[in-house]
Amino acid sequence: MPGTEELLIVGAGGFARETAQAVRDVSAADMARGRAPRWRVAGHLDDDPALHGREVDGVPVLGGCERVHELSDARVVVCVGSPRDYAVRARLVRRLGLPVHRYATVVHPTAVVSESSTLGVGSVLLAHCVLTAAVRVGAHVAVMPQVVLTHDDTVGDFATLASGVRLGGGVRLGRGAYVGAGSLVREYTQVGAWSLTGMGSTVLADVPPGEVWAGSPARRLRGAGGPALDELARESREARDATASGDSDQTNRPGRPEARTPEAGVAEARPPEPGTTEARTPGPGTTEARTPGPGASASRTPGPGASASRTPDTRPESRMGSPVI
Repeated sequence: MPGTEELLIVGAGGFARETAQAVRDVSAADMARGRAPRWRVAGHLDDDPALHGREVDGVPVLGGCERVHELSDARVVVCVGSPRDYAVRARLVRRLGLPVHRYATVVHPTAVVSESSTLGVGSVLLAHCVLTAAVRVGAHVAVMPQVVLTHDDTVGDFATLASGVRLGGGVRLGRGAYVGAGSLVREYTQVGAWSLTGMGSTVLADVPPGEVWAGSPARRLRGAGGPALDELARESREARDATASGDSDQTNRPGRPEARTPEAGVAEARPPEPGTTEARTPGPGTTEARTPGPGASASRTPGPGASASRTPDTRPESRMGSPVI
């Protein structure tokens, strides 16, 4: 019988606390079945010195994020990010530089994951999520409560799906995409890499990479924030460099963890390449979304009530709060 493993949760904000509770629920379900708990939460790691030595919901904050290297026998899950900076999880994973085998995948016992679906390392599925058939979820993805992913959906690494999101069949979420709480995404549409859709949006057309869309139907408000655009630019440079060097396999490039399923014998989940969209004829009554052509302005005046810019968040990376749920 497998023994209980120690688990470190990187971050101590809302998402991290929710993940700690999910692990408690997993342990309770294991013991109810007469099995040893899969994990014991060893503690949080957070870069905010004010939290060090304190407890968050009964779980100790053991120190800064770099302690993952010192506590080398423990498994790790990175639970940071918010709409203000939804690229922070990717930066922190890259900064820590851990091997793939160190990362755990947390699935709440009330979540339903079909046998034909796959999950990447470091991903978290909270309560009452459903993956119906042949859903592929990448690495370090945050899936909040009551999210429904239907047949043939593909979710890229570092994406965030806030609570109550519903994806129609065949939807493709790019790497690092953020889908706001209660959003509905039409079947066979795409949300590009590092784009954000606002809460309650109805997405009927493809969202290009690096943009913010909102509304019902969702329309473009502006370009994404600086951190998301920085990630998009970084990945574009890496793709160009790899093409120039003749390396066509981008799966294991530095900074990108390989997406693997936690179950042996299940096909590996891999998201679409960053910044790419699949060419497709729009459905009847659907407007095709396009990235501005050469010479066109990439930004537009925000709609009524929208802010054209925001003051950068200067908090430590591990203190970026939980996604809006």
